[in-house]
Amino acid sequence: GVPAVSANITNTVALCPGYFGGILAQANDLKDQKKRLWLLMPASVIGGVLGGFLLLRTGEKLFTDLVPYLILLACLLLAIQDPVRAWLTRRMTEGHGPKLEALTWLPVSFASIYGGYFGAGLSVIVLSALGLTLEDSLTRLNALKQAAAFAVNAAAATYFLFSGHVLWTVALIMAVGALLGGWLGGKLAGKIKPSTLRWTVVTIGVVVAVVYFVR
Repeated sequence: GVPAVSANITNTVALCPGYFGGILAQANDLKDQKKRLWLLMPASVIGGVLGGFLLLRTGEKLFTDLVPYLILLACLLLAIQDPVRAWLTRRMTEGHGPKLEALTWLPVSFASIYGGYFGAGLSVIVLSALGLTLEDSLTRLNALKQAAAFAVNAAAATYFLFSGHVLWTVALIMAVGALLGGWLGGKLAGKIKPSTLRWTVVTIGVVVAVVYFVR
């Protein structure tokens, strides 16, 4: 079989078109979020490269052992997003809401390191990170997630290009499906109830984690 690290790196490279397709599909939801994008892009790029660096410098066994726990962490963050955000908001003094939003780069930085290290589940954990400090509809947060995740993946993929771990034939085939899936997913995001979208993602994540545990 394919080594886990090589499979993960190939997946990271292949998913770049998917996130780009998601950006195209939700371009209208990003038009008035330029300030947020400028805030998040540096954290996303730096985090993606750092995560990629850590992946190549740590062993195959450590990565394989961590996979199901990383997925479950992402699912947990998404599941408790609303109560955690409410808790944070209550602790902000009146009129200081923008300060909470200004801190969005911090959880996104950690999510980006995660994404550079382990591409699977990146959408879940970035969406969770955004939801901790941004008060907005899940559809608009999903659009912002597409942009941040694309930056993370593109940065990590660039770092991986000459690592010798990318299975190019597989990556190209996956990239076509990812582009179509990202575009379709972005279109559907605005038509699905937020709670349905959230718990669907959480359920899929838990199932994937269980599969990794029993393998």
